[in-house]
Amino acid sequence: MNIQGEVAEGFEAVRDAFVRNFEVLGDRGAAVAVYRDGRKVVDLWAGTKDVEGGAGGEPWAAGTAQVVRSATKGVAAVVPLLLHQRGLLDLDAPVGAYWPEFKAGGKERALVRDLLAHRAGVPALDVPLTPAEAADGLAGARAVAGQQAFWEPGSAHGYHAQTYSWLLSELVLRVTGASIGQWLAQEVTGPRGLEFWIGLPEAETARVGRVGPVDPPPQTAAGLRTRPRRNVSEAWADPSSLTRRAFAAITPLADENDPEFRAAELPASAGIGTARGLAGLYAALLGDTEDGTRLFTPETARLAGTELSSGPDRVLVVNTRFGPGYMLHSPASPLMSPASFGHPGRGGSLGFADPEAGIGFGYVTNAHAKSVTADPRAQSLVRAVQSAL
Repeated sequence: MNIQGEVAEGFEAVRDAFVRNFEVLGDRGAAVAVYRDGRKVVDLWAGTKDVEGGAGGEPWAAGTAQVVRSATKGVAAVVPLLLHQRGLLDLDAPVGAYWPEFKAGGKERALVRDLLAHRAGVPALDVPLTPAEAADGLAGARAVAGQQAFWEPGSAHGYHAQTYSWLLSELVLRVTGASIGQWLAQEVTGPRGLEFWIGLPEAETARVGRVGPVDPPPQTAAGLRTRPRRNVSEAWADPSSLTRRAFAAITPLADENDPEFRAAELPASAGIGTARGLAGLYAALLGDTEDGTRLFTPETARLAGTELSSGPDRVLVVNTRFGPGYMLHSPASPLMSPASFGHPGRGGSLGFADPEAGIGFGYVTNAHAKSVTADPRAQSLVRAVQSAL
């Protein structure tokens, strides 16, 4: 395997784990980046740009970007937390204070913090949207505003896999007057040169590879084993289950390689970026950047890692933990330490920050496996980072 990039002295274990991902765990094209205390210590890529590229496919380049699915949620969470930091968004206010149409269907008392922590009670839609409706910026907001709550908001949590896109997008639009992708680009990623987009600009289309499903071999690296989750599988097999309905809120499921999907501003699932951009963003949240600037104040960084939801997840059917927009470290979704906050993407991608260790981590892949939260390739890389510290 021809591995490109570099690792700092002491982080060679990450390169070894990255190699094993291709040799043992079925990666086709992927990249991993790690920042520690503002210094880039890992920046590696290998394989082909397209998942089906094969031996003669175009190689993954330094600037190759990929769809990261729900790892987008962690990037998108930067926006409401920065709005809160600037005094423009009150997490304890009702969502309806900013978005009056949301006060329907038993959602009148849903708070902004409930929305961010998957406690808003609308993880699914009675009538799923078409891909065109999901992306038009109007139909999704109308649908979740009118949806009857599946539980009393704030009383329980369940992963809002797709509806999170329209909940967060509309909230940001009501507060700022800008779309979430525009605000992110203008205030966060653009000024810092971070390679991540919610709503891919046409000028960046050539750098993006094709993703697709794969069935990696069952072996695991570094002693990792994927735990079987029969309850999740059984729930997914039942078309009437909340699990199936939450992930199928867009029907048929959108083609992630379609240019229209990539251009859509869907902060739950359609973000596109490089591993370097993902890791660099999380490093910037902590203030660990080469120019010394930071996005989050220490108070906001602590807030990002504050538990708002924990215990049985009504959608994922396992115990999960969420902060305001971030998935937190747990057995179901291991990050690096209890202080970590970030988000995995179904199929493999992962981004997170660990304030205690000063780590910003990003892994992207075009080989989307069946994992939901704890992909063995990403976990192998996380363990390698831990071993290097």
